[in-house]
Amino acid sequence: MLSTFRRVPRAAPPSTPLARSARPRRAFFATTSPSPLSRTRKLARITALTCLSTIVGTCTLVVGILVHDAFTYNNKHIDRVPINPLALSPERGGPKNLPVVRSQVDDEEDEEAKRLAEKPKLVIVGGGWGAMGVLQNLHPGDYHITVVSTETFTTFTPLLPSAIVGTVQVRSLVEPIRKIIARLRGHFVSGKAVDIVMSDRLLEVETTSTTGKKANIYVPYDKLIIAVGSSSSTHGVPGLENCFQLKTIGDAQAIRRRIMDNFEAASLPTTSVEERKRLLSFVICGGGPTGVETAAEIYDFCQEDIMNYFPKIVREEVSIHVIQSREHILNTYSEAISKFAEEKFSRDKVDLVTSARVAAVTPDHVIYTTHSADGKIEQHSIPTNFVLWSTGIAMNPFTKRVSSLLPNQAHKRAIETDAHLRVKGAPLGELYAVGDCATIETSIVSHLMDLVEEADQDKNEKIDFGEWQHMVKRIKARIPMAEDHLVEVKQLFQMYDTDADDSLSLNELVKLLEEIGNRITSLPATAQVASQQGKYLGTKLHKLAPQIAILPPAEAPAAAIGVVSDESIAGPFRYLHLGSLAYIGNAAVFDFGKYSLMGGLIAMYAWRSIYWNEQVSARTRALLMIDWIIRGIWGRDLSRL
Repeated sequence: MLSTFRRVPRAAPPSTPLARSARPRRAFFATTSPSPLSRTRKLARITALTCLSTIVGTCTLVVGILVHDAFTYNNKHIDRVPINPLALSPERGGPKNLPVVRSQVDDEEDEEAKRLAEKPKLVIVGGGWGAMGVLQNLHPGDYHITVVSTETFTTFTPLLPSAIVGTVQVRSLVEPIRKIIARLRGHFVSGKAVDIVMSDRLLEVETTSTTGKKANIYVPYDKLIIAVGSSSSTHGVPGLENCFQLKTIGDAQAIRRRIMDNFEAASLPTTSVEERKRLLSFVICGGGPTGVETAAEIYDFCQEDIMNYFPKIVREEVSIHVIQSREHILNTYSEAISKFAEEKFSRDKVDLVTSARVAAVTPDHVIYTTHSADGKIEQHSIPTNFVLWSTGIAMNPFTKRVSSLLPNQAHKRAIETDAHLRVKGAPLGELYAVGDCATIETSIVSHLMDLVEEADQDKNEKIDFGEWQHMVKRIKARIPMAEDHLVEVKQLFQMYDTDADDSLSLNELVKLLEEIGNRITSLPATAQVASQQGKYLGTKLHKLAPQIAILPPAEAPAAAIGVVSDESIAGPFRYLHLGSLAYIGNAAVFDFGKYSLMGGLIAMYAWRSIYWNEQVSARTRALLMIDWIIRGIWGRDLSRL
């Protein structure tokens, strides 16, 4: 038996085919055990291939860099670029006799620019989610496009809480607007929209020179899209000048400096115990997604970086407080998600103060009130050197000005639009509004007379059931958000037919439509809504562009074209809720309506994947991925910049 495992000596190589076929065979087990020599050869081959691949990859990278440099760093000569004289010296006009920018500096630099200069002028005010959605769905050659914004870049706002503690760098969250509009050969005006002259279709823009001098100009438009976002609601609370907000890159940078200053000051040996506790007390007013994610990011920062690089007494005395006016945080999410987030914060010792209202904010305290068990109002105070205000939205100054110029604009927080995103009261087809600065109308009663005129076929000022069914179709077409409340059509008809005459009088109809309007919930002021509205509007304006070009303005005013084309080319805007998500500290929660997802690392990586995919450009995707890798290997950046 032992001879079976013995290595059979190899015979001399046979010289003939017959001899080769007759050579003795090796035992079975001898063929399954490779010799040390063969293993060494395989290892050598693998090592050689690895080295060769590394050398080839390095050489390819070097050659690629050299080729890039060869084509990038060359001398490009630009001589005699044509410029319209009106671009350098605009004529004055309008009610305030300001320079009217009818021609941009680069409108005649090539043939394509000249063709675009003859297209209808589309002006977009703002550089947020709504504006980017419009630009994403427009095609080159559709319009002569001008973007007016106070910032030269667009910001991925959902990750601003991560930027305040260095989880990601602010540079990874911005993309220059000029790069985005280059695909459309668009123009950019750095300034703030302050007023509008609808009769002359002029947008007034305030510009600022390098010396700080302000000057106003008029930017003409054929179609104007308002996408300026919103401001934070103050709720009449005094002392908000002592608070931070988190809406812009500047806000994130200011918050980051304050956080690092607080930790450095708390680490000094001369800092008293009371002062250290005040410096390390972080108060967030508002239990929505922004407030919750900010609290979670500060907690992670303390656990993963402060603990390792600062005196441990600093980490021990950190306190994080979230003050919420409702009974639960994340109250717009499902009840299960709110409960999960509250339990997570409870384990992390984040202080949740619910059913409380902030009464005042001083330079070193936050004063809030709660109701005791017997109904009495109790006042409390939290010493702090950091307060974030994140509670609700209010009108931007420009949207407030536009709203004041229009009739029937009674909404207090946003411009009201119809279902086609056209600003109510403005000439149809000229003014649109998207995002946080706008809200789609929910009142059906305002359309009562038009609906009755369309449905009342026998003109007896009463609506029978057949006419009611026709009216329901028209309501759904005008206000799609009413669809969910117009399912039981027969039951609604019978419920409000109080005199049982198988018809609805005008009074009965008014009560019915008022009840339906009260049930309709306005769309939330989220990036998801703004992005969908922008994409919808961009697609519609792209389809509309060829029809506008058919007729010259003298024969068909822009307003008349808009009336016909908006409703014939595209249906009303319909919002598709794709779910809500929030980061709560090395865990994430998802709300998909009927379904909820709550968890640890898996949910967190799903959250990262969604945000990574929603980036504006491949450049920001690459930077964001690098930031997450750096944070995982080396931790967050602790420097104060």
